[in-house]
Amino acid sequence: MSNKHHQSGMTLIELIVAIVIIAVGLAGVLSVFNTNVRASADPMVQKQLLAIAEGMLDEVMLLPYTAGTGTGTGCVREAFDDIGDFAAYNSQPICDLEGNTILSGYSVSVAVDDATLGMELTGETSKKITVTVQRNANESVSLISWRTGWAQ
Repeated sequence: MSNKHHQSGMTLIELIVAIVIIAVGLAGVLSVFNTNVRASADPMVQKQLLAIAEGMLDEVMLLPYTAGTGTGTGCVREAFDDIGDFAAYNSQPICDLEGNTILSGYSVSVAVDDATLGMELTGETSKKITVTVQRNANESVSLISWRTGWAQ
């Protein structure tokens, strides 16, 4: 009888080759995962931009059309009492009515311009309201609305 033992296993070279192949495959999978994770924040930023723009547009649209007596400065908006007070509003960071910072890294600007909506025959006036929220040079949202003075 022969008492030969056949050893099974891997040689050192086979082990090194296996480690290199696994490392290359793992690096490829992790790079794809990293790209997806980095891009997954974009929808959240877009939702934040849109929410800020909608909130500011609602704030402007709820004010009276005609000129009031209030004026505001900078980020403080509690004295704004008509649409025209927002004519050149620009704020960075985002602030509440009293001027307290609530969101840094974003800026919001409002433009209020006289506009024509085909109402020149009826004597009605209108204003075009543009709200732009920006996070950096390539991430921004603009909302436009019109307001007439028919319910003055």
